Amino acid sequence: MPTPHAVISGASITGLSAAFWLRRTGWEVTVIERAPSFRDGGQNVDVRGVAREVLTRMGLFDAVKAQNTTETGTVLVDAAGKVRAELPSTGPDAATAELEVLRGDFARTILDNLPDGVTFVYGDTIDDVTDGPDEVVISTSSGRSLRADLLVIAEGVRSTTRDRVFGAAVDRRELGITMVYGTIPRTPDDDDRWRWYNTVGGRQIHLRPDNHGTIRAVLSYSRGEDLTRLDRPGALAVVRNRYRDAGWAAPRILDAFDTSGDVYLDQLTQIRVGTWHRGRVVLAGDAAWCVTPLGGGGSSLALISGYVLAAYLAQHPDDLRSALAAYDKWMRPLVDGVQKLPPGLEYIAYPRTRFGLAVRALFDKVLTSSLFAPLAAKLTQVADTDQRLPEITVRS
Repeated sequence: MPTPHAVISGASITGLSAAFWLRRTGWEVTVIERAPSFRDGGQNVDVRGVAREVLTRMGLFDAVKAQNTTETGTVLVDAAGKVRAELPSTGPDAATAELEVLRGDFARTILDNLPDGVTFVYGDTIDDVTDGPDEVVISTSSGRSLRADLLVIAEGVRSTTRDRVFGAAVDRRELGITMVYGTIPRTPDDDDRWRWYNTVGGRQIHLRPDNHGTIRAVLSYSRGEDLTRLDRPGALAVVRNRYRDAGWAAPRILDAFDTSGDVYLDQLTQIRVGTWHRGRVVLAGDAAWCVTPLGGGGSSLALISGYVLAAYLAQHPDDLRSALAAYDKWMRPLVDGVQKLPPGLEYIAYPRTRFGLAVRALFDKVLTSSLFAPLAAKLTQVADTDQRLPEITVRS
């Protein structure tokens, strides 16, 4: 029987997880990545719920834990930087998780431990997909033509290959939230906690320590224009105007973003697709179900999806349709649970008036009280399930 071949588009956590497990189960694997080389850097991600078990089965739990960002807890601060509330920090799935790492460090750990034989093609993108009964043919912008038994689209929330294959079946839900990420210099006043600040106008500021001697900063606000359509100077000018009177660390972050080498802007968008497979093409990760930081757990779902996909393909080696349907059925409850956001979340997370800010402060006080500690802890539990992970047969 010939060795099956999978092409994976996207070399971040989803694509690398799929490459890891497909190769372990005997597939030939080719990964296409649009970036010219592996992408280090990025903001905080975490490993929660059943993803911890997947990481253990990969033999990478300790390796990922060693990349911890050094963050020890999460506090809410006022305009002077004074702590006004502290979120629960006990258990592996607290606001600051036990496995709290930078996206690039997490992905690099998987990359460095891939089984031998995974082929990478950097600096290339998919231009066309021809899906047939016996194979899928992938044409790339550089002129390559790849023939495969399966195409895994793991490109991210704005996946062009997904849109090309699935078209009108893709449901985009704009959440009205802008997020601006970047790395800034560390100062003596910074500590080892995630510091979170809310102010009027639906604005948030976040400072988080990392394990590289710098600080990961985030500016997040509601009801703003789409910055992804602007160039970087134009977008940062809009953000600077939005935060001109925000207080606390806003001036420091805005000045640092002007020269930071990794500023990234995003308009939060959920992705929903009725079925994640079509013929010999399957979606995974953000391309399939972007849950956004409001839902949380995106990196955990990404890690899980690679395992579950490979497990069902191994269980149904001669029935691709059944394997992909089983993958969809197993993953769907986890994704639905994270995508379902509480009603009124925007008004609690992004208060616009002083009255709204006062209500938020009261909400924080109640939620972080000892009486409501179990509820607060439950809010950070994502990617958790009563389903057992499907069994997988790996080749030595």
